[in-house]
Amino acid sequence: MVNAKAIDKPMTVVVATLYKFISLPDAAEKQSSLLAQCQLEGVKGTILLAEEGINGTIAGSRDAIDAVLSFLRADPRLTDLEHKESFAQSQPFDRMKVRLKAEIVTIGVPEANPNTQVGIYVDPNDWNALIADPDVTVIDTRNDYEVSIGSFQGAENPQTRSFRQFPEYVRTHLDPVEHKKVALFCTGGIRCEKASAFMLTQGFEAVYHLKGGILKYLEEVPADESLWEGECFVFDQRIAVQHGLEPGTHEMCRACGHPISEEDKASPDYEDGVACPHCVDQLTEAKRTRQEARRQQAR
Repeated sequence: MVNAKAIDKPMTVVVATLYKFISLPDAAEKQSSLLAQCQLEGVKGTILLAEEGINGTIAGSRDAIDAVLSFLRADPRLTDLEHKESFAQSQPFDRMKVRLKAEIVTIGVPEANPNTQVGIYVDPNDWNALIADPDVTVIDTRNDYEVSIGSFQGAENPQTRSFRQFPEYVRTHLDPVEHKKVALFCTGGIRCEKASAFMLTQGFEAVYHLKGGILKYLEEVPADESLWEGECFVFDQRIAVQHGLEPGTHEMCRACGHPISEEDKASPDYEDGVACPHCVDQLTEAKRTRQEARRQQAR
């Protein structure tokens, strides 16, 4: 489905995020033909293939993105593949990669299989009412550096460094008896599929998750009705997006990779390419020397 908003945007690059949990035992066989199609169309980004499905973000012209999506949907198993779109003023990726993985999003728990069971999808326009319910525990399934620049009001931050840590957070902080209703959310929806599948195996009965993720919510819910606070981290050179999927204001620390705000850049702990408030505590003299040398080479 083509996003009609593309017509109104002066930006020329379409950024499409997509995923689908579906049995793909021939994932390895699809790799080379998919890469060739993307390269033929001049599309860049990353697509992951695994026996459990497909996951990716790609960017290119309107015609190029449409062509790649049509190529994917020509596979009967992917006919109903959904995607979300945003826009950029320039290509946010350097190259095109199609990779084979054991999981399209890594949680490291084999029984967490969305192809077997998954939580209850919640439409973005119904999300506010759900998370306003005092009986619902709202959990941000993303990693701490993502949560640091934006999240939903009242959401719990598991403070994970990687999604692999989420199962341990559930085991140590949540109880199926105490937490009767749990609402999960993530960037595009894929991590919540795995997270909800895992929680169902742990005895949780009512596990909800935001359909289409934060990106779909920011696209569909007007800013004056939104319960989202801050910006949403994205895994490309835009760094973050805001309501309406407009480009955000954050940049990325070239020393540690953490998203940084204008306030961070105004801090005395910030030195471009050397350190920021999030990594200055780990800055040794040897590391400073290496970072300064790297900064000089980049000029």
